[in-house]
Amino acid sequence: MKKPEWMKVKVNPTELKYMEEFLKTVKLNTVCQSAHCPNMGECFSRKTATFMIMGNVCTRNCRFCAVDKGHPMPLDDDEPMRVAEAARALNLKHAVITCVTRDDLPDGGASHFARTVRELKKIPGLTVEVLVSDFRGNEEAIRTVVESKPDVINHNLETVPRLYPAVRPMADYERSLFLLKKVKELDSAIYTKSGIMVGLGETEEEVVDLMKDLISVSCDMMTIGQYLRPSLSHIAVVEYVTPEQFERYRKIGYGLGFKYVASGPLVRSSYNAAEGIDAIKESAFR
Repeated sequence: MKKPEWMKVKVNPTELKYMEEFLKTVKLNTVCQSAHCPNMGECFSRKTATFMIMGNVCTRNCRFCAVDKGHPMPLDDDEPMRVAEAARALNLKHAVITCVTRDDLPDGGASHFARTVRELKKIPGLTVEVLVSDFRGNEEAIRTVVESKPDVINHNLETVPRLYPAVRPMADYERSLFLLKKVKELDSAIYTKSGIMVGLGETEEEVVDLMKDLISVSCDMMTIGQYLRPSLSHIAVVEYVTPEQFERYRKIGYGLGFKYVASGPLVRSSYNAAEGIDAIKESAFR
């Protein structure tokens, strides 16, 4: 399908150079590069990125994702420290850390996540957001991440339950909701967040039902963005959702009780992530 005007992004290659060279130097992966994010040029030009830990090869076979699939390499024990060093070098105020899904590890990589959070928490004033896998529903793994005290724990539902078999066949909708619910049970002070893609054939009613499911597990923040097909081997775009519909979803989300909703064609789960936590903190003082 031809992209509408509102999906077209201008990228100046010179804006990417500094961050690309910097990431090579510190030997870190970003989901920005691995997932072909359309906002990469903008974020890199502002010297921000979402670090992707535990390698760049995923054990799942989601049909929407550009990240490589296969057999991952062993964990890099020095990676948590390098992430913290990179955050210091970039003078980040809000660090976002995600991962490939590591079903090959007994705890799904939860302890590696926790080590990374603890290293980042040594930086004064830095808030930390983690975008985690479902850890196959392992409660101890979830507890391990929670006890490292990130400010935000994000786990994306990605799409409505009807589309899971086609879009993310190795995932489970109820398991993902369970993770978000468990985080709040373990530490209600941690903000929870989830995101979905639209344009895969979902209906508005299904999206609203999903929103209600997130509210039922006390999810604080939600992101909604347009799915873009990384290649012809990935699942096809069914429609390009209009900016007006995204605005409608945003208003519905606030009406249902979310503390923060980002909804727009180019919105991504980690894009301008600091805005969410800032908005919630500002509203608390009103």
